Amino acid sequence: MAPSFLTGHLVRLRPVREADRERIVAMRRTEVVRARWRGDDLETEFEADLADDELHQFAIELLAGEVVGMIQFADGDDPEYRHASVDLFVDPAHHRRGIATDAIRTLVDHLFDQRGHHRLVIDPAADNEAAIRCYERVGFRAVGIMRSYERQADGSWADGLLMEMLRSDWR
Repeated sequence: MAPSFLTGHLVRLRPVREADRERIVAMRRTEVVRARWRGDDLETEFEADLADDELHQFAIELLAGEVVGMIQFADGDDPEYRHASVDLFVDPAHHRRGIATDAIRTLVDHLFDQRGHHRLVIDPAADNEAAIRCYERVGFRAVGIMRSYERQADGSWADGLLMEMLRSDWR
């Protein structure tokens, strides 16, 4: 069962709910987020993601209550490879304020301390320098380039950067 809230220094993470649909879909439609989080039918994707028991999504709220992004993780439950994968976006109107960094740190605490993960992975586009710097600030390290990893809107393929953090790297 997901916790009610995970609280950081700047943000509070809480499970995404149906009432978040309009705000989350609107953020996904912004040019900056859509370039990284594409999708054809965002309303249907929102419903499918909300119903997916293996995907854990949290609204990123400022402590005052405004939803400014979304962060999610999926568990890799094989005990021989215990890990979680993480992904997120923040409304471009709230970029460069430390919100993503705080949201990731807050989720990392939860994944290592409460869920017992050994390793976390995140896979930004290789050309997404701002995201890569953010993840490095939290403690993720580059593992390597995944060539032709993600299809682009024009049908071409772009590289991704696989990054990881081990429990032993955390704090």
